[in-house]
Amino acid sequence: MIDLYYWPTPNGWKISIALEEMGLDYRVVPVNIGKGEQFEPDFLKISPNNRMPAIIDQDPADGGEPISVFETGAILIYLAEKCGKFLPSDLRSRKEVIEWVMWQMGGLGPMLGQNGHFKFYAPEKIPYAQERYSTEVLRLFDVLNSRLEGRDYICGEYSIADMACWPWIITYKRQEIDLGEFPNIRRWYDNLKTRPALRRGYEVGRELSKPTGEWSEESRKHLTAQRRPAKG
Repeated sequence: MIDLYYWPTPNGWKISIALEEMGLDYRVVPVNIGKGEQFEPDFLKISPNNRMPAIIDQDPADGGEPISVFETGAILIYLAEKCGKFLPSDLRSRKEVIEWVMWQMGGLGPMLGQNGHFKFYAPEKIPYAQERYSTEVLRLFDVLNSRLEGRDYICGEYSIADMACWPWIITYKRQEIDLGEFPNIRRWYDNLKTRPALRRGYEVGRELSKPTGEWSEESRKHLTAQRRPAKG
């Protein structure tokens, strides 16, 4: 059994989609990021970066004590190795999938997140920041669109690279991106959303939160960067 510490966001969807695709048993432990539950001491023990999602594998392959994993790229690799699916075993193909998972982790997700923040949530509009991040997002979409030329999936067969990227692409309307400019992404995106397991993963926790496009003052406090209190 996998305990999934989760809230319905693109990063959360990556893991719920993977768990559904892999057919692994799991239970959802909600982490309400708008109420600051990601800063609770018990959660920090498994996710020291105070970000969800995180998992605890109650039945690890080595037969030992439960294992916790934080950071979505690490979780995806861990789960793929656990189930023996969606991450190739041969050196070159495995390397390629991991490259694109890291591309999503270091580029696509953070840049879309920053673009959305300065476009919709920043208390004041900063044209420089909006232009910087919107331009970088479009550059990343160009990269992915080129990668998908002549490919059904990012790395040959369907893999954790697709699971990592799709939940961020789904935000394109909210991000005011014209997906018609990226026909290969459009084809890939539409193909993947017909997968029953992916749809189930995307629906996980729908009852927990419905995005409104607005933050309360409490949510703004919890969803902006915070330093931990100094000890002593």
